[in-house]
Amino acid sequence: MTPLRNLAGLALLAAGAAFAQAPAKPQYGGTLNVGTVYVTRTALSWDGADWNWKFNHDAGQMYEQLFAADLSKAQRNGGKQAFAADAWVPADAMRGELAESWTWTDPLTLSVKLRKGIKFPAKEGVMAERELVADDVVYSYNRQDKSAKKIPTYFDHIDKVEATDKHTVVFRFKSFNAEWDYRWGWGYYSSVVPREVVEAGAGDWRKANGTGPFLLSNFVQGNANTYVKNPVYWDKESIGGQAYQLPFVDSITYRTIKDESSQLTALRTARLDILETIRWTSVDELKKNAPALKWKRFLATSANYLAMRVDQKPFDDIRVRRALNMAVNKQEVVKQFYGGNAELLSFPMSPAFDGYYEPLAAMPPEVKQLFTYDPEGAKKLLAEAGHAKGFSFKVQVCACEPNSMELLQMLAGYLQKVNVRMEIQSMEYAPFLSAMTSKTNAPGYYMSNGFTNPTTSLRKNFMSGQTWNAAQWADPKFDAQMDAIYAERDEPARQAKIKQATREILAAAPYIFMPTPYYYAAWWPWVKNYDGELFAGAARPGPIYARMWVDQELKKKMGF
Repeated sequence: MTPLRNLAGLALLAAGAAFAQAPAKPQYGGTLNVGTVYVTRTALSWDGADWNWKFNHDAGQMYEQLFAADLSKAQRNGGKQAFAADAWVPADAMRGELAESWTWTDPLTLSVKLRKGIKFPAKEGVMAERELVADDVVYSYNRQDKSAKKIPTYFDHIDKVEATDKHTVVFRFKSFNAEWDYRWGWGYYSSVVPREVVEAGAGDWRKANGTGPFLLSNFVQGNANTYVKNPVYWDKESIGGQAYQLPFVDSITYRTIKDESSQLTALRTARLDILETIRWTSVDELKKNAPALKWKRFLATSANYLAMRVDQKPFDDIRVRRALNMAVNKQEVVKQFYGGNAELLSFPMSPAFDGYYEPLAAMPPEVKQLFTYDPEGAKKLLAEAGHAKGFSFKVQVCACEPNSMELLQMLAGYLQKVNVRMEIQSMEYAPFLSAMTSKTNAPGYYMSNGFTNPTTSLRKNFMSGQTWNAAQWADPKFDAQMDAIYAERDEPARQAKIKQATREILAAAPYIFMPTPYYYAAWWPWVKNYDGELFAGAARPGPIYARMWVDQELKKKMGF
């Protein structure tokens, strides 16, 4: 740091606090440099038909959806929503984005009216400027539905999607699905991409073009995504009773930084305005060296577990799976590894899922046993299963997750005490993800997996044949339970069914269930209209960034 910045560092806390109290009046211009919650992971695809979850995170700045989170319901605006879960938008916190209104005209027909006047900007070599129309929504849905990479059963509940006039889209259902809004509304695979982009080459980032607040201007694999303001963007934000055209900043850059120490240095020296994922071990030092930073603590957007392939020995035996859970001192992991900054039980239901989550204290004995350290009981179960001398197995893990890499070594130590040995294979994210999606993953697969939402968390992890089902769990009874859950229109009744299904899948122990840590987001005081919100849909921060502005005068006064 320069001497000026050293001097600023001594006075930043007081200065930042004083300026932060100034009346909030939006400013236009400037750039936001962001270390997102996925700061270690580069973009994997620019084509939504690839059905890659990260598409929504990277392309959601430019490709909009029918619905999005209603950020007026955020905690900073007096609401109850933190908007930190990766893909959870409760019904009372959802707004129309491209959709102006929507109505169930009968129990299996949803009519959606699109906003008029929303435009795709002109893109040289791709398309002329034109209005978004209902045919764009129909085209995008059909393309997703016909993709060979589609998640099995994802759109099976939909019979037909059709445009009945220029601004009306009608969804005709075969059967009700409780995730109707998530599946093709605000979810991972709900983006509206124009035909012209597809014909020009949707996988080429240079061809990308949508109705969103920002347009992709540059992409360097493994380094950065750069977005610039869409000059014909349609949406506005009401602040202090006045409507302001969005977005406020001229550009946003996602920085891809794999090394944790480099992330922290970039934040401390203000090369990052925001870093959305900071481990508890770094918080005290950052608060000491950069006291003006603003902070938000949140439960990790993904759960940690070791999936055991139940279609292979020895994990086809429930005694083995339960034994390995009992062999891990999970309370010690919370205390020693996370310094108390973790929840012992928060998967498959996140505590953020109000009305669906049950704490460990409410669980039946067979579930509580899995979270109670009992190495002798584990040895007994292993002996009953014919493994008195233990066994060894291969575990794959992503090198992109510092917590996973470190924690897996700790887990190996616990299992070794009951004569179970792990052969650890560290992989880069793309081949690691491919191993799971192609069902070629090792008998052990240690991963950090997004919570998503109450129904999806159960479906994607435990329904037969699902893409994210790394344990290859296949139980007709559970599948039938999930069918009944999806068909249930009454939310309290659905909540009760989900709680029961959660108890049963926990007791079956297809995973070694690990604690979920808390993380921190930190940002400089010149970043305004923000309080650590992460997602306004499924892993999609675009609407959040569009509403933030940079107090450039404050930034200069603070020495940056």
